[in-house]
Amino acid sequence: MTNKMPIKSEPFKHQKEVFDFAISHADQHGIALLMSMGCGKSLSSIAVAGALYNAKNIKKVLIVCPLSIVGVWKEEFEKFADFDYELAILKGNMAKKTELLQKMQGYSLQVAVVNYESVWRMEIEFANWKPDFIIADESHKIKTHNIAASKAMHRLGGKTKYRMILTGTMITNKEIDVFSQYKFVEPAIFGNSFYAFRNKYFDMVGYGQHTPVLKESMKDELMEKIHSIAFRANKAECLDLPTVTDIIRYTELEPKAINIYQSLVKDSFAELSNCEITVTNVLTKLLRLSQLTGGFLGSDGGNTYQQVSRAKMEALEDIIDEAVQSGEKLVVISRFIPEIKAIEKLLNKKRILYSMVSGEIKDREEQIRKFQNDPKVSVFIGQVATAGLGITLTAASTMVFYSLDYSMSNFEQAKARIHRAGQQKNCTYIYLIAKGTVDEKVLSTLQNKANLAKNLIDEYKRGLNPYEIGGIF
Repeated sequence: MTNKMPIKSEPFKHQKEVFDFAISHADQHGIALLMSMGCGKSLSSIAVAGALYNAKNIKKVLIVCPLSIVGVWKEEFEKFADFDYELAILKGNMAKKTELLQKMQGYSLQVAVVNYESVWRMEIEFANWKPDFIIADESHKIKTHNIAASKAMHRLGGKTKYRMILTGTMITNKEIDVFSQYKFVEPAIFGNSFYAFRNKYFDMVGYGQHTPVLKESMKDELMEKIHSIAFRANKAECLDLPTVTDIIRYTELEPKAINIYQSLVKDSFAELSNCEITVTNVLTKLLRLSQLTGGFLGSDGGNTYQQVSRAKMEALEDIIDEAVQSGEKLVVISRFIPEIKAIEKLLNKKRILYSMVSGEIKDREEQIRKFQNDPKVSVFIGQVATAGLGITLTAASTMVFYSLDYSMSNFEQAKARIHRAGQQKNCTYIYLIAKGTVDEKVLSTLQNKANLAKNLIDEYKRGLNPYEIGGIF
């Protein structure tokens, strides 16, 4: 099998090393890529799939991932795959998903992408489709051995020659979670019995003896077995990465939210014709659209909000899970108070400790100190208008923009919180963008350092609806 990566771009050194490792191990057993965000897990996986296809070893690939990133795989294949393939994202009702899957019988590499919730509901259909290669992206989603999705993945993995898991670098943060993921990717490592694995490597302690603690005498053996099929890479070790990496994570509004959004677009355009076209008027109407893409719709008085979409919150939850799994800290920047409160609620539900700076927070210095110095505080929530100046957040190297405001100054200042003196790692910025909405226009304007209000006014003067963009219309 060739060692040339069948991709359109020039790979980084560590990505070539990942590829060489995977190809050299592919015929022996499953493979674990323990790579943190921004290191190129998907590019490496696409290259491996292409090489196996070109060598006539596989015809069908099943990619299982969280719902929020099924679309990412389509974009990544379009960007990187330098081989013939046909890709389908399985969505809709069960009948529609099954119909899409059954049609995938072509001569090019057939790639089906589905979320973890659907994989166990369609286990029989996938077994009949007979994939040659299964990729479990963000495999910590199957860390619990006895849930339906994990059991389905174990059974499907047992019938599939090539298997790969993708997850964060520090898979050993909670060592007990290794079992289920490795039962899928390579059961020969730890066996098929969870209880035999637990009894061998862990002592059960605490009230009722429900808490597993890794036996000191078994640590070396466990780590050796984990890494026997794993390639590990994080941003600190990948010295060839660019200083700054931008990642756009597209989300899709739910049908009900799309209908509300479309109505707001039409109403906002109509209202402009009845008022003076000023910067304030144009941006005020844009504001409600931006609030909606974040999931919330305010009342006319602006005092109350209702949640109308969970698309971005679900995407953020997956990013947080991956960061925590990788043992990395994360900064989340948001514009609107309802979003910040929802993010707080999510973190509290997950029992993840966090710091926060917003207009309502008084002890800013203490919040920053905790995030910078306390290893237990994993997430920092910042309101873009108040967390952009005088704050150092170099304990994190990844920043998520849940939402954006329209100020170039605020945007650049917020980004500089992690990319500044004292930062030891390359920085990654993830932008959550609702596809086909004003989010795309706002981000593009900020990245191009253009004047958003002027652009919107110019569009209106040309007879266009400045709030409209292709995608969902």
